[in-house]
Amino acid sequence: MRATLRWAHADFRAHRGEALFVVLASAGIIASLLLAGALFSYAANPWQRIFNQSHGAHIWLQTRAGADTDALSGVDGVAALSGPYRTAATTVESRGARVGVTLRATPAAPPETGRPLVTAGSWFPRPDDRVSGHSGTGTVVLEASVARALWAEPGDTVRVTGPDGAPHALQVSGIAEVAEPRYHPGGGPGIGWVLSATLDGIARGDTGQSVGLRLEDPDDTDFIVQRAVTVLGADRVAQVTKWQQARAEAGGDDRLLGQMFAVFGLGALLAAALAAAGAIGARVRGQLRDIAVLKAVGFTPGQVTRGFLVQHLAFALLGVALGTAAIALLGARIPGRIGEAAAVWQDLPGHTAIMIGVPCGAVLLIAAATGLSAWRAGRVPPVPVARAALPSAAPITALGRRALGMRVPAALVLGWRAAFPRRGRTLVPVARLALPLVLITVALVAWSTLDQFRSRPAQMGLPAALTVRAEQPAASSDAELEQTLAEIPGIAAVHPGAEMAALVPGQTGTITLRGLGTARDPYPSKVVEGRAVGGPDEAVAGQGLLDLLGVRVGAWVRMTVEGRPQILHLVGRTIEPESGGRVITTTIDALRERDPGLRPDHHALVLRKGADPRAVSAALAVAAGGTLEVRETPNPVDRLEPARGVIAALIAVLALIGLIELLTLISTGVRDRGRDLLALKAIGLTPRQIGAMIVTAAGLTALASALVGTTVGALSGGWLVDTQGASSGIGAGIAQLPPLPVLLTVVAAAVLGAVAAALVPATRTARRRLADSLSETL
Repeated sequence: MRATLRWAHADFRAHRGEALFVVLASAGIIASLLLAGALFSYAANPWQRIFNQSHGAHIWLQTRAGADTDALSGVDGVAALSGPYRTAATTVESRGARVGVTLRATPAAPPETGRPLVTAGSWFPRPDDRVSGHSGTGTVVLEASVARALWAEPGDTVRVTGPDGAPHALQVSGIAEVAEPRYHPGGGPGIGWVLSATLDGIARGDTGQSVGLRLEDPDDTDFIVQRAVTVLGADRVAQVTKWQQARAEAGGDDRLLGQMFAVFGLGALLAAALAAAGAIGARVRGQLRDIAVLKAVGFTPGQVTRGFLVQHLAFALLGVALGTAAIALLGARIPGRIGEAAAVWQDLPGHTAIMIGVPCGAVLLIAAATGLSAWRAGRVPPVPVARAALPSAAPITALGRRALGMRVPAALVLGWRAAFPRRGRTLVPVARLALPLVLITVALVAWSTLDQFRSRPAQMGLPAALTVRAEQPAASSDAELEQTLAEIPGIAAVHPGAEMAALVPGQTGTITLRGLGTARDPYPSKVVEGRAVGGPDEAVAGQGLLDLLGVRVGAWVRMTVEGRPQILHLVGRTIEPESGGRVITTTIDALRERDPGLRPDHHALVLRKGADPRAVSAALAVAAGGTLEVRETPNPVDRLEPARGVIAALIAVLALIGLIELLTLISTGVRDRGRDLLALKAIGLTPRQIGAMIVTAAGLTALASALVGTTVGALSGGWLVDTQGASSGIGAGIAQLPPLPVLLTVVAAAVLGAVAAALVPATRTARRRLADSLSETL
């Protein structure tokens, strides 16, 4: 063992550069994996991230005025209070959209517990920061989901109607996020914040109170709720909201993002493991002559194996420690979304498990790769001359000879031959380098699919951008309303609709039955399987409904609506983003056969190409004189918005892993062809030609890997997105491949990166003397 350690120390001193590369490669890979873990946690746990950053409250109590909420601070298990805040129920309108909002009177300084996180605009100015005309009175901060429903942005003016019915104009100061239930059309009211003076002007005496409780132990929520209601009095408590409700509401989004990024995480781990194994294996192959000498002087195969194992495990542990320490200490200082994710990661679930599991898993993978390479090193024969006497490459092919005869530059021909020597030796480096490119392309497919929801919503099951509901519909006004809507500039089609709950066969579940459009003018649903509705009693359904009922396109479905049966023939499957895909859509004429008195409760508006929904909504509000409620059609991409920045950061992480793999392949190729390069120089090739040959070989290898990676990534990415869409109920058929220029940019970036990475080793190799040492000639 002593001899083994002495040899390992001597080998380290003789090959410090290679050892440094292995350590830095291991550190870079670990840092990349930890950053990927931080990004995944950041994107897949949006509610938990907001809760931690805002120091959120676990319980929110809505009480009547006069309740002694200060007594709650003495309840055992309550760590801190947020509030109490005076509240008032109001209605906020903007551009024709109308939302019920509970306004909270808050001080100018944001509270420490339950602090709203301002994402756009600003909070109210502090007293010492206020200047003339900027006191903060007359302004409001809206919760993000409320602002989205109102199309409101900082600087806009919204109309607020108080309990007395009097309208007030408030300017939107900012938009904030909180770890509370979000606003949904038809659900509970949203949240807004104003100063006390502003609330006094809107609701002078008709106010309630809202107080948040942050607990020492979240598991005691139900018990603390009972204690709090007892302290305040049951007649004083109007509503209780627990943190589990808000988290469950966002749970579907967390699951969707978590499944998507879990695939990326496994792929990144595999790519990192291959990169680490490649770096270690390359160093072992570079020491074959030294191993032969060791065996010649008496080292046993076991001693050689142990020496390499101890040495590279030490390198791996040092690299893992450096990478982990770098992320722990400096991760939050990285600019952009990556640094933000690293900063809040330590408070998110799974942080400790990832910080311990990823380094330990990496060490085990590196140990396995090192053990395999060390075992191969132990089998090296002690006669290096016999190995050197074997040809290092296959003879030049007929195509190569023909290319030389056609005066193709020798550097290109030799570079091609070096890049693709034999089938086995060609596939391994191409596959290793293609894996990060496959994952990058899959990420671009996900990015393009999200963009498709924004740029072409009709192709993703969202043809109607707006929904209009009349406040006081009358039977004689339906035709007049449709005529008024059709005359608004920017509206291409008006489709009457009615929506109701229906019981599935067996009365075991509830689905959404929707009548949209008429037999003469059907609703333009995006049909991806079967055909659109074209006859009586025909309908189309989402994937979620087909899975729930266990049926396929072509089946007849019986359901119960308001106690009466409804039988429909499923003729197609549509992309259905709403209600988990558990929606069946027919014409409103088909529903009138069951209920002749049925009237539309809303109208779906399909806009002309290029029309701005906000401008159309404002025009509707003016034309209808405020008698219409205009809502924007919910877009599922709004819930997945955090994924955009994470995908961009993930591409950067995968590019770093790919760069490490590329540097390993280039250094390995230069070392393995060292004798060939010296021979080429001896027969007359200039240093420039030798350098061009190395650069060409690297560029061609990267080109082949990029072509394979983008092709496989596009196919697998489309399959992955469609599979995820089917499992979420939206349905397969939503995957959108990146544009061809984007894929060509990925290929070009890979080739240019390989050329740039090969310039330094190519220059150093070209400047070598004909025989730098006796070992180069063996």
